[in-house]
Amino acid sequence: MNVIFTCGGTGGHINPAIAVANSWKERYPDSKILFIGAKGRMEETLVPKAGYQIETIPASGMSREKSWEGLKHNFRAVSYVLQAVGRCKKIIKKFGPSIVVGTGGYASFPALLAASQLGIPICVHEANAMPGLTTRMIARRADKVLTCFAESAKYYKKPEEVQVVGMPVNKAFLSTDREQARRELKLDDSPLIVTAFGSLGAKVMNQTVAQLFRLEQDAGFPFRHIHATGKFGWEWMPEYVKEQGVDLEKTDRIQMLEYIYNMPTVMTAADVVISRAGAASCNEIAASGKPCILIPSPNVTDNHQEKNARVLEAGGGAVVVLEPDCSPQVLMEHITALIQDQKRSAAMREALLSMAVPDSAQRVCDIMESLL
Repeated sequence: MNVIFTCGGTGGHINPAIAVANSWKERYPDSKILFIGAKGRMEETLVPKAGYQIETIPASGMSREKSWEGLKHNFRAVSYVLQAVGRCKKIIKKFGPSIVVGTGGYASFPALLAASQLGIPICVHEANAMPGLTTRMIARRADKVLTCFAESAKYYKKPEEVQVVGMPVNKAFLSTDREQARRELKLDDSPLIVTAFGSLGAKVMNQTVAQLFRLEQDAGFPFRHIHATGKFGWEWMPEYVKEQGVDLEKTDRIQMLEYIYNMPTVMTAADVVISRAGAASCNEIAASGKPCILIPSPNVTDNHQEKNARVLEAGGGAVVVLEPDCSPQVLMEHITALIQDQKRSAAMREALLSMAVPDSAQRVCDIMESLL
């Protein structure tokens, strides 16, 4: 059985698709898997790294600006979609999938629409409680809509087609051993802090982390720190860190990367994770049971990241700090408190593990099987 997964734009769309693809491949080792993603986006890097072939299509997001520029952008976006649907039909006919699964992002809509028009079963997974534009547009055609939250069903015209499966995560988040992870990273007994604010990066938070580096240096580096800048942050952050008086070449206590490709290992080894609150990040943190400080992005539709973060906070698994309140001093205080209070950290780990859906990828595979 051949399967196409379509996703893209950010790791939050790509990684869940890879997690399901891995589970499907375990069930059906002889099946062929193909990804469809957007040209020039990070799926072109992440998908091949995971061992899968990818075809790309022209794609563009829709603008929500009520202006002439926003209108012109959306005309171009519609043109891209029409081109992409035609391209997807050619890809689908050549590959011959039994089913097409979408997990969101620019490429998902044209690929799912093309498959539906060709009479191929499709299902779409929505990470957030409030469905995104791609999901809303394709839901009426989907054979199944898969969600993380039961309350999401009310947003769909066919709630009977909505099924709660949780968020698929890489199995390594569930199975990696902490001591093994720390040995692999060649860490000593010092606490490890991991910070990442999305695959593209977040300028305000990258600036805050650079200033946090200076506080760590002034305090004698009380912990190790691995930070992912994201694609755009990598272009300017190294110089900005130098301006803060921190020379990363002279210390091994801070490691700055564009992207953390081995995140299951790094997160498992960590003592505290500081992150945005996208659905994928929240579920990866929960699956690994890692005490966290969440700083929701203020620049997302319907403020869905804060809603995600508050769920973990209410369950006792997270500290939530809104971006306007997030200074390097505030972060340093929270990090220090979590490191020093082992009883609290242990309680947070238990709370997070109780909220995770460890078999989410398998649940998606079960539904795929039922559609076939």
